[in-house]
Amino acid sequence: MPALSPTMSSGNVGTWQKQVGDSVSSGDVLVEIETDKAQVDFECNEEGYLAKILVESGEKNVDVGKAYSKLNPILFENRQPIAILVEDNENIQKFEDYVPEQSSPPPKAETAEKDEKPPKKDQKQDIQKEEPQKQQKESTKSPISSDRILASPVARKLAAERGISLDQVDGTGPKNRIIKADILNFVAPATEQPTPSQHAEPSSSYTDIPLSNMRKIIASRLSESKQLIPHYYLTIEVEVDKLLELREVLNKDSDGKYKISVNDFVIKSSASALMAMPEVNSTWHNDFIRQYNHADISVATATPTGLITPIIRNAQAKGLETISNQTKDLAIRAREGKLGLHEYQGGSFTISNLGMYGIKNFTAIINPPHACILAVGTTQKKLIPDSSKETGYRIATTMHVTLSCDHRVVDGALGAQWLRVWRTYIENPLKLLL
Repeated sequence: MPALSPTMSSGNVGTWQKQVGDSVSSGDVLVEIETDKAQVDFECNEEGYLAKILVESGEKNVDVGKAYSKLNPILFENRQPIAILVEDNENIQKFEDYVPEQSSPPPKAETAEKDEKPPKKDQKQDIQKEEPQKQQKESTKSPISSDRILASPVARKLAAERGISLDQVDGTGPKNRIIKADILNFVAPATEQPTPSQHAEPSSSYTDIPLSNMRKIIASRLSESKQLIPHYYLTIEVEVDKLLELREVLNKDSDGKYKISVNDFVIKSSASALMAMPEVNSTWHNDFIRQYNHADISVATATPTGLITPIIRNAQAKGLETISNQTKDLAIRAREGKLGLHEYQGGSFTISNLGMYGIKNFTAIINPPHACILAVGTTQKKLIPDSSKETGYRIATTMHVTLSCDHRVVDGALGAQWLRVWRTYIENPLKLLL
């Protein structure tokens, strides 16, 4: 299993794009791999022929290790190759019936038998008496572990899905190996069906949900962020009436080419403010602080499997139309698990917007190694004291934002200054055109 991201420790095998016997060239997509962040096409970096698929489509939580071998596949403890690649297509047949063997220590009973001395003559009668009891114990010992039963990966997966114990199935493959057909044809022993009165109430009031790879990584990285990064938070309230008016005008004249959102203005304003104050456009690297010359904005996006942060690269050089269309495209493909590694790895600044859920304000956890993340709330109308009005007040649309900062990189005054610059772009959006 190849490591396709720095945080990947295991992956799920998707659809194989090559079949046994197919030729493989460098750059060809061999198989789809589901990483901790997305589904990625794994490109082969060698040439040859696919001789054997050892891990079938649908297998989950395969440990990162050796991707494939041109010689013999090797099992590293719990790490297993997923395929065999050979240089000569004449060698494909040699692996037709190949089954990786999992080494296991010899049973203790065998070792004990070797160490035993031949019984003396006066012990012979006692041994003969004990023999029936020994045979009875052997006949009632527990079944062999399913892990040690010879079965194909597809058969194991199908048996698990159908709740079939492999020790009850007779294998018809080579060396009595259990294959898919054996599981499909398996008929469980008849059992007595309980009457309606025998049905018991559920014994538990909860359900344990196994953690996905993505959820494990999110938990690990964000826990590390809160524990190791000295967070502090700065909150301001900005007026967005001019922004909303400009947005309405632009969308009315779009002819369906784009539909700009408030978040698109937030992204563009953030990129402009980062160019004005590059000290904030930085990441922490223990021995040094890296300051970027362009604004790569990571946008937090919710997906069915967890949070991912696709990146709008060089956002400072892009117009609102481009930012809007790219953001929507990245979000759609993120939810479908179709992002490339370069589309979500990296970035220099993060934005998390929960305004569409009616959240007034919140604080976000920094996405390491970024120095800052901007949490954006919803817009709401409120009364603002204004002595120039006859009523003494005016109605304004406002929005709360909170900047979470890494104090190792961005001091409090610097974070406050960045928010002041960011405010000028949000409250006067025409400045974004300059």
